Amino acid sequence: MRKLILVLFAVFICYNMNAQFIKEKAINVSIGFGYAFPFEDVEVNGVGGYASGEYILKIKSWLDLKPYVGLIFTKSELTDKYNSEDAFNSNPNIPKESDLKLSTNALLLGGKIRIKAPIPYFAPYFEIGIGTSIGSFKNVTYLNNIIDKNGVILHIPIAFGVELGKKHNFDIGFSYYLQPSVRQTVGAAAIGLKIPIN
Repeated sequence: MRKLILVLFAVFICYNMNAQFIKEKAINVSIGFGYAFPFEDVEVNGVGGYASGEYILKIKSWLDLKPYVGLIFTKSELTDKYNSEDAFNSNPNIPKESDLKLSTNALLLGGKIRIKAPIPYFAPYFEIGIGTSIGSFKNVTYLNNIIDKNGVILHIPIAFGVELGKKHNFDIGFSYYLQPSVRQTVGAAAIGLKIPIN
């Protein structure tokens, strides 16, 4: 609960910063393909959908503050290597397909900063921040203890991509949310649209 309060407080501070520091405000809406993968190198991952909304506070031409809210839903899926009965029958030490699980279904909340190249039409960027995931998390592999958790956990958002257009109104990027307490990372390949606020 302390983690959630800390994240919400940081978002509140970002939202209520003195207007003299804010050059522009906008809302960014993104949608894309969601995925999950474990910290270990194992043959199970999660696939699904992703959507997010961000409140963009432009501080400098190269720096934005971004409180965000998002949703990610993923379902376990085996990689091709172990996706047949022959693979399981050839090695009895491999757990049954039904035993392997990796998924996150969660609400994502937090704040991050975006550092970007302030050039028109094609502006690469990098983001980092802190946030919280609220939902259900499963990570069951043969290299791991069984993790099957519901509740609130800390995540660390990292993203990179490019803003497109004369006013950078379009966004193509990859977002990652590291979730150490459940030993997995979720993320998305997404496209976004920025809507300026007068």
